[in-house]
Amino acid sequence: MHAPKRQIKTEKRAMNISLTGGILFVSLEILMSFVTRSQAVLLDAVYDGVELFMILISISLIPLLYRPSNEKHPFGYLQIESLFVVIKGFMMVAVTIGLIMNNVEIALHGGRHVAFGQIAYFELFATVLSVIIILLLNKRNRSLTSRLVDMEIQEWKIDACASLGMSLAFFLPAFLTADWFEAFTPYLDQVIAIVLSIFMLPTPIRAIITGLRDLFLLAPEEETVESVKQIVTPILEQHGYHQLYYDIVRTGRKLWISVYITFEKDLVSIRRFQALQSLIIRELAKEYQDFYFELLPDIEFEE
Repeated sequence: MHAPKRQIKTEKRAMNISLTGGILFVSLEILMSFVTRSQAVLLDAVYDGVELFMILISISLIPLLYRPSNEKHPFGYLQIESLFVVIKGFMMVAVTIGLIMNNVEIALHGGRHVAFGQIAYFELFATVLSVIIILLLNKRNRSLTSRLVDMEIQEWKIDACASLGMSLAFFLPAFLTADWFEAFTPYLDQVIAIVLSIFMLPTPIRAIITGLRDLFLLAPEEETVESVKQIVTPILEQHGYHQLYYDIVRTGRKLWISVYITFEKDLVSIRRFQALQSLIIRELAKEYQDFYFELLPDIEFEE
């Protein structure tokens, strides 16, 4: 069945919140980078600019992600979400590495003086704005299982932490007036930009790894597999089934869980099988919102 239109609208509204915040951020950051000539602010502007471009694409993809599976697309269109996550991750990594190299080059040529006070207050304002957007996205995402919205929340959390860190760092020249620090100030902007880049890199790298696992239909991360087993295994063991084989894959936001049971008897009660499957689905639904579960007999081939 098609997902309710209300859910699609809710996800689009959540993404539009991030889009609006992104447009505001990029506009202010580009303006501030020109005014202050700060590489750290430019890093934020470029990074958020790429993010803004990807948000526009992701909003157009949302209706496609809710299309049902069929014979031609047994997993539906959810792998498009995984592919999108991988592409976005590679773009973020490429941009970040490019900005690191640019800042190293500037530092090697003597650094650059910037308006520390203006940047500090701007980044403090950016921190507050990021927190507001995070709260709005979390409120919208309570009824969703959208990896797109989850990624946006993570991106805004990184932005909030980075902006706060930059604000504190750029306030340092106002408090540290020692001669040794005066000699370091031309390089402060580049050092902050490089540290910020290194701080940002793990998130897109993890997104790439997760997306590739989903694209190649590999088992998800060990934490997810163990979580599923901790829910399902005790239920089946209580009903006398101990020889279990799990087949767990993830496409985009959806988990596909198959559990194969080895039977010692030739006869199987279909009614009991259906009741047991329904029980497991109810328990999984307490932890996961978007999943498919099937309980199957493990029939070995005999020559």
